[in-house]
Amino acid sequence: QVQFVESGGGLVQPGGALRISCAPPGRIFSIYNLGWYRQAPGKQRELVAGITRSSITNYADSVTGRFTSSRDITKNTVYLKMNRLKPEDTAVYYCNEPDNPCSSWGQGTQVTVSA
Repeated sequence: QVQFVESGGGLVQPGGALRISCAPPGRIFSIYNLGWYRQAPGKQRELVAGITRSSITNYADSVTGRFTSSRDITKNTVYLKMNRLKPEDTAVYYCNEPDNPCSSWGQGTQVTVSA
């Protein structure tokens, strides 16, 4: 099973920025695309960003222009840079490979946006 490890979350004031990281323990990133997801209290999990093996990215309308996903091949890590954070961005953030039948959800990393 492929379970990613997310890290870098924390408490941020509205308008602030945060970068969270995603790593696949024990292996190099696979051929699959990777997605960033979040789940806020009382809401379903949603896709907020995607990045392909070739580093082509796409974003949900709610985060377009504020979030940026990137890869660092040398560190075997994918990042999600979050700028101009809003209270509505408060959620547990996860990374996963939506097309990989062996993937599973990890613990996620908590991002809290509050004054």
